[in-house]
Amino acid sequence: MVADLAIYTVVHQPRRLKLPAQPIPRGASIEDITRCLFDERMDERYFKKVARYSYAPALSMFQELVRRGLHLSIGFSLSFIRQAEQWDPDLLDRFRELVAEENVELIGVEPYHSFLFLFDLPAFVQDMQWMAGEMERIFGKRPTVTDTTEMAMSAGIYDALDAAGFRGALMDGRKWVLDWREPTYLYRNGDEGPYPLPIQTPRRKAGAPPVRENGPYLLARHVSLSDDVGYRFSNHNWDRYPLLAHTYADWIAQTPGEFVLLGWDFETFGEHHRRETGIFQFMRMLALELDRHGIVTHTPGELIDRYGECERSHYLPLPVFPSTWAGSGGMDFFLGNSAQQTIYQLMGHVYNEAKLTANPALLNLARWMAQSDNLHLIQWYGRGGPEAEVSSYFTPHEWWSLGSQGIIRQQQQVYINLLHAMQPYLPARAARRAARNKRSPRAKTQKRDLAFEAEMEVEMEVR
Repeated sequence: MVADLAIYTVVHQPRRLKLPAQPIPRGASIEDITRCLFDERMDERYFKKVARYSYAPALSMFQELVRRGLHLSIGFSLSFIRQAEQWDPDLLDRFRELVAEENVELIGVEPYHSFLFLFDLPAFVQDMQWMAGEMERIFGKRPTVTDTTEMAMSAGIYDALDAAGFRGALMDGRKWVLDWREPTYLYRNGDEGPYPLPIQTPRRKAGAPPVRENGPYLLARHVSLSDDVGYRFSNHNWDRYPLLAHTYADWIAQTPGEFVLLGWDFETFGEHHRRETGIFQFMRMLALELDRHGIVTHTPGELIDRYGECERSHYLPLPVFPSTWAGSGGMDFFLGNSAQQTIYQLMGHVYNEAKLTANPALLNLARWMAQSDNLHLIQWYGRGGPEAEVSSYFTPHEWWSLGSQGIIRQQQQVYINLLHAMQPYLPARAARRAARNKRSPRAKTQKRDLAFEAEMEVEMEVR
């Protein structure tokens, strides 16, 4: 039975699109393009609301529990970091204090919370390496374990994380991925055995991560135990409501296997389940009940030390199509309706157009436009049921005045407007524009005027 437990929570705020779509003038600067795309005022309102009800009180709770001995792991998206720097730097400092605690591990999250790994795996590798450096700069700790975006995992993502040098990765413990296996063991996907024919070893690039004995270790989130708190805790219709701390600790202790990984959104505490539900008291009591049941908390890195180094990890084949921790655990949650599929195609068009411009600022914008949230927020389209309810809950209430069809049309228009706005930045078009300007009568007149002004300046200096 389980005696080891890891608790992971992720902090994220999306960079929301501005609806209705704003027209972008031809030849607009990148700064003006950005202002037309994103709704900073809306982001600020939502950030301050969540900070009040969730971030501030949950931070106090976790700080208290960590100082009493709880081991915790936490990850941050760049979206959240950026918003906290703008609107509540004191809150960010408090998160820094939490991460600085000895028994807190910083987990690396895909910096834009995007689906870049579906478009460009080599760029994803570079972004994940850059993210690790940024997190070290901001928090003073360099993450060696990651949960990517929405805890997405596939064979390709695993290989990219291996190339990026990560020691471990979190994934969702879905039955369709694990098959007969339990989520309570450490896994790996590496294949370093001998082959019938020799395979040429590629030359290592300068600055590449050192060769590790194993590929990244995989830790699977326990879906049902995580969702008992993440989704069901305040559901009065749940047959196990109300959930008590000693009951939950007993469920963990009675779970077969070596360890349990619990994974939650940070907003679980105070936003998804408000203070009056008893969620904060539950967590404080849970820490005591874990001790009574002989359950020891660890960080994911500590579990890798404990089970990986002593060869207690197991091979896990990974799917080609990513698993996630959203909905039923596949990409259907993000790509399951026609509206989502259209936005996904537009994401790819925007990213590839930005690559054609070779403009770093436009590539940065394209990454923001690939945020998973832009698909999450329209999962409800043409659907019903609990997943659609979750999606509509996160959809900004200001958007609903457009109507469901209006939301879909306007969201698509944002991407189309950006595609048109990037065209003047294409190198071939810019070169032709510059050549035509040189040949135009106006350009020649301006050139003569500049030459005349220069001659006059020289003459005045002589005098």
